[in-house]
This record gives sequence, structure tokens and C-alpha cells, in this order.
Amino acid sequence: MDAALRAELIAFCGIETDFNDAWGQPVTVAEQDQLHLLQALGFDVDDDTVAREQLLERQLDFWLQLLQPVSVQPADEPLHLMLQVDLPQATEPLQLTLRTEDGCVESVNLTPVEGELVQVVQLDGTEYHQYQHELPFNLNAGYHQVELQQDGISFTQSLIITPGHCYQPAAFSEKKQWGIALQLYGLRSAKNWGIGDFTDLAQTLRYLAAVGADFVGLNPIHALYPAMPENASPYSPSSRRWLNISYIDVTAMPGFTQCQRTAALVQSPDFNRQLAAQRSYDYVDYSGVMQLKLPVMRSLYQWFTEQGNDVAFSQFVSDGGDSLQQAALYDALHAFLYQQDNAHWGWPVWPVQYRDPHSEAVQQFAQQHQADIGFYCYLQFIAQQQLANAQQVAKDAGMLLGLYRDLAVGVSEASTEIWGNPELYCRDASIGAPPDPLGPAGQNWGLPPMQPYQLYKQRYQPIIDLLRANMRDAGALRIDHVMALLRLWWVPKAAADAGGGAYVYYPIMDLLGILALESQRNKAVVIGEDLGTVPEGIRQLLSDSGVYSYRVFFFETATDGGYISPAHYPQQAMATLTTHDLPTLIGFWHCDDLSLGQQLGLYKDEAQLQQLFAQRHANKQRILDSLHGHRVLAESYPRSSENLGMDQTLNFALQRHLAASSSQLLCLQLEDALQMSQPVNVPGTSNEYPNWRRKLTQNIEQWQDNGEIHQLFVEISAKRQQG
Repeated sequence: MDAALRAELIAFCGIETDFNDAWGQPVTVAEQDQLHLLQALGFDVDDDTVAREQLLERQLDFWLQLLQPVSVQPADEPLHLMLQVDLPQATEPLQLTLRTEDGCVESVNLTPVEGELVQVVQLDGTEYHQYQHELPFNLNAGYHQVELQQDGISFTQSLIITPGHCYQPAAFSEKKQWGIALQLYGLRSAKNWGIGDFTDLAQTLRYLAAVGADFVGLNPIHALYPAMPENASPYSPSSRRWLNISYIDVTAMPGFTQCQRTAALVQSPDFNRQLAAQRSYDYVDYSGVMQLKLPVMRSLYQWFTEQGNDVAFSQFVSDGGDSLQQAALYDALHAFLYQQDNAHWGWPVWPVQYRDPHSEAVQQFAQQHQADIGFYCYLQFIAQQQLANAQQVAKDAGMLLGLYRDLAVGVSEASTEIWGNPELYCRDASIGAPPDPLGPAGQNWGLPPMQPYQLYKQRYQPIIDLLRANMRDAGALRIDHVMALLRLWWVPKAAADAGGGAYVYYPIMDLLGILALESQRNKAVVIGEDLGTVPEGIRQLLSDSGVYSYRVFFFETATDGGYISPAHYPQQAMATLTTHDLPTLIGFWHCDDLSLGQQLGLYKDEAQLQQLFAQRHANKQRILDSLHGHRVLAESYPRSSENLGMDQTLNFALQRHLAASSSQLLCLQLEDALQMSQPVNVPGTSNEYPNWRRKLTQNIEQWQDNGEIHQLFVEISAKRQQG
């Protein structure tokens, strides 16, 4: 491809070809990788003539619109309107109608040429002008609509006015908060069915509120695949708007104690043998759990329908709209096809007539399987009710935030989100990360990215819907890989490895504005997971927008290799010792993650592994020095990390040490209080390690009765109160 054309296409698509990596070294994206990415974006890289025609078509798609489809503007600045016209249209008078969110209607007459000329382009022999007009209106933050008529054609714009700053509770000025992060599926109890559920969550919230915690952080609880329960990664969901039905406490569903048919199912000897087995396993058997839950859920749905119309459920279905219907339809159709042939893992490999949700075959299936669709809608209704109940338990118990939810960065290729909106996603590429300390070879997450221009054309509605759904029944929301607001590492399917990608940019100011608006409306604090390769200035921009930073102790090192004192962490941040992608405290100290990585073949050679071991031993000594320096360990405790195993004293000292952080929020991992060693997830693996399956080593009833854990949590609460 001609170099000038390639450069023009790269610039048009917002692709970054030069960046600084996680070690601060400059990197240039190889020409072949640039071409692979352009090809993934739909350009013919083998024929310059065709590629130029494709570029022109996309440029005209923008310039032939009188109004931009969406405009996001801060509330504290003058309101403006951008118009795109060809030269003859520049002098034609127009009437603008503004419809505000609260129902007011305003009109104003304007002529394009009377505005400020901000851009001129020549496309296909036609000259186009862009004019900016200042509008005489003061609008509150919210979602408004602009309408214009031209030559009998109506143009509309979603005008989004934003508050500029995410929500922050007034109580933040009074004391610092702390909480516990947990993987909901990993909770064990005497009553659950082999997987943590919303009732276990409510019980955990009550206990933690009583010891002074203000929140519980959850793994993403997005909808997965009921037909394929083993596809269990919470970060590769089917839908981020709906919930994982496996977390439903079946015994808390309506009719469980009244339905005779259900009683016959759950009281059978075989059922109880399976139930006892599921509770005994150290790793979640997702298929086994769903084999227990789904038949009982179906029985209870039948009981529910026999009771007659339920107003609350009818309202839920109405409010859920097309999105809920599509998610339920997907689950019903997926189950139908997967039972016939388990090669039908997702819509990309379904029979052709089912790959479009609007096809005649799909509509016919929907008509014939209304009961199945209603069943999956009902499960979403129950999941939402049980989640809302858990949040209410937290608030009633005195927690400031209650649930702290997690929004995954994307969905899997087999997802209902992509099935229903394929134009939004680039299926020939995947989100990932360039090489960094967490993934030295780079990472490919298998998640097709949203296309920035398509997101813009859809008026950012997919993002608005996601934020609303995930801020519901939550006091805080963690944005996984918050850098996605600015840029994402796209790995084309044609690339040789995860390093063969490039960054693609997104409209960060628009997305931050929408994030702030939804945060304020839902009264949800926003935490941005700002790890990995972070460009200069982005943390400050996020901070200015009220997004809380995410500071991991193991990564907070000074230039001399020592560990930064938690007292020097930024106030607008959440501090944590470790994460779901890192080893537990004991795993880190004993280098279990490095030994496991060696077994799994994650390192390129022995030299790299030995370098990592040497670095770890140096880090351990630095940590021990820091703990002694801050006097969180007794004078008599060993000062050399050599041959020093991690005991409870050292484990709890680290947690108390971070509790003195100046950060507003502190999040600790429940498995560290239980002194567990095995990790939740090993990045860079899929089937090599049982990711997203490991349960806690103790039942709720056990660890909540542990006096030493109780004392640790009380001490942490006291330290947070001191700040």
C-alpha cells in the first residue's frame, strides 16, 4: 500500500503508531501490523484504488449529515452547535427545535454561514464547510434532543449535557472507607448449591458491616452462558447489561416452600447426593451446579405462571425492553441448538438462518418458544431482585457504599451483545495489552472491540445503557481497564501474537462526560483500573473528572526500588494489596505464581524466569524493610526475608500497613484474611489452570466465627477511622 495512503487511513481511524511502553521505552508499530489492523477495520490493503473509495465513503458518511448524531458538552460552558453543509447550503436558513429532557421546547432560526467556520474539506469534487453556532440556552445536565429540517429531511441530535465530575458522597470528607473484594462464586456456605449466591452475599455484607466495612467488591456478575456453564470467565461475558443467573439462591425464589412439584425434585435422594458433592468441591463445577439449579428454576417458573399475572414482573419486562427480550431469546436459542450439537458454541457458528436475530427463522423460533423466553426473562427478574435485596441489606446495616460492582472491558465473540449489534464491533480484532510486567509477551483477551465511529453513530447509547445497568443497586463501580475510555490495544486476528497490535483511540472527553452524568444520577462512585501502560497525563485527566485511581501495593515502587509508603498514596484513589490477576499475599511471598508460570510454560526461557525470581526476592526484602520502617512489625520479628516464610503475623501486618493509606478507599482480598495460596486467575491461560473456579477454603459460617479475622477487621476499621 502507498505510504501516504496508509498514513491517511491510520490517522482517519485514530490508530497510534508510536507510543511509550510500560517501561517508558518508545515503540513503533511495524508496517505489517498497521496493515493487519487496517484490514481488520475493513479496508482493502491490497488495492489502493478500492481503499481510497472505502475511505471516501466513510468520510462522506460524516459530512453528508447536517447534524452530528450526538454532542456531549459540559454544563458550565456556553452551548454550541456544529453544522456540516456543502457550499450552496451554507446560506440556507434553518429552524432549530430543542426538546429538553423535562419536556420544554425551544426554537431558534439560524443560517449556517453566520456561525464560526471551523473546518473546510474537499471530497469527491464538493466543498464542505463546518460551522459552529453558540446557542442562547442554559441547559441542566441530562439528555436533550435537537431537531433540524432541511429540504424535507429531518436531522436529530442527542445533546448530552454533563456535570463534569463523578459522584462523591459527602461522608468521604468525614472518614476513610474500606471493604473486602471477593469472587462471589467462591463463597462457601452450608446452604448454597455449590456456588456462592446472593443470599451468601447478603450474609457477608451483614458481617462486614458489623466490623466497620463500608463495601464489598464483586467480580463482574454479568450474564454468561447458561447453555455452556463452563465458559465461566466473568471478564468474557455474553451481556454486560444483564446478570449471571447462576448466582440466584433457588431456595429464596417465590414458591420454593409452596410448590409440591419442586419439593419432589429437591427432596429426592439422588438430588441430595449431587448437592452434597457440589458443596464439598474445592473448585466450582459450573455444569454440575446448573444441572441442579435449572430444573428447579423451571419448576418454580411454572409455579409462578400458574399464580397469574405479576405486576412487578410485567413492569420489569417492560422496562427491560428489546435488550432483555434479545438476551432471553439468545439463551433460549443457544440452549436449543447446543443440545442438538455442542459444536454450536455461539452465534458465529450457528446455522446461517440463526445468525441474525431479526431473521425469519429466529422470529419463528421466538414465536414457538415463548415459554422458554419468558423463563429466562424471569430468571433475570429474580437475579435483579436478589441483588437489590443484598444492596438493601448493606445499606440497612450501615454501609456507606454497599456493593462495589465491576464492569468488564468487553464481551466475548459469542455474546448476545455482538449478536444483536454486530455493526458496533470489529470481529476481526481483539482487545488486549502490549507487553508489560503483568504479561511480558502481551495479552490477547479474545474480546472484539467496539468501533469508535459506530459507537458515535449510535449516540453512545450502548455505553449509557452499560453504565446504568451496572450502577444499579451499587454504591461504586470499578471500570476494568479504564484506559479504554482513551484507547484500546487492538490485536488483529492476522497478527502473529498479542504484541502485533496497536492502540486505537476513543473520544475520551465525551465518554468521561457521560460517565460523570450517570455516576451523579445513580449516586455511584467510580474507580478506574488504571494499571498497565498508562500514557502521560491520563491519570490527571481521570482525577479531574472525579474518577478514583486504583493503586496496587506491589506496583507502587519508588525509583530506588523501594515501596512507596501508603501514607503518600493519592487521596482520590482505592488502595489494594493485590488483585484477581495477581497472586495472593502468601502466593507472592512464596513465589508460587512464578513456579506455576514455569509449569504452565508462560515464560520465554529460563533466563527470564530466573530474572523474575531474583526480582521477587529483592522485592520481598524491600517489603520487609518497609514494614519494619513503619513499625507495623515487632522489633523481634526477623529482618531478613531469606528463608522467611509468610506467617499470619506478616500477612496481617501487610494488611494493617495498607490500612494506614491516605487513599479514600481501601480494598482487601478475603482470601488473604483466610491465608490462601492459590490464585483466582492466571493471566495468559485458559484451560491450563482452573481460572475463575477456586472456592474459599472455609465456609461463611467458619470464617465469620474466627476471632483472629474478626480482630484484624476491627483493627483495620479503627485505622481507617483515624484518617
